[in-house]
Amino acid sequence: QVQLVESGGGFVQAGDSLTLSCTASGRSFSGSAMAWFRQAPGKEREFVAGIKWTGDGTYYTDSVKSRITVFRENSNNTMYLQMNKLKTEDTARYNCAADRNIMKINNAPQYWGQGTQITVSA
Repeated sequence: QVQLVESGGGFVQAGDSLTLSCTASGRSFSGSAMAWFRQAPGKEREFVAGIKWTGDGTYYTDSVKSRITVFRENSNNTMYLQMNKLKTEDTARYNCAADRNIMKINNAPQYWGQGTQITVSA
């Protein structure tokens, strides 16, 4: 029903900025909240940021909220994660997710993308 495709990952230096994109398709996407998760080797998957369908409600994990901004352009069915002052601890695979139920978006969203890797070197 919903397909999500991430892009924008890569190799960067500490202190650099990067913007990830997640483009959605499918007739069931309209009205969906979206979120970014990340998972580093040996660690649990972590919620990073979420955004309501309307774009006026955003949520961030405390560890990165001062350095990131999540926003979306519904005309393009795309959500973005702007990341500034990247640190080595930001190295992880980043996945986007979507769910029409905002109460599930930060825990068990229904749809997932395949992910994009960010590697930050010192």
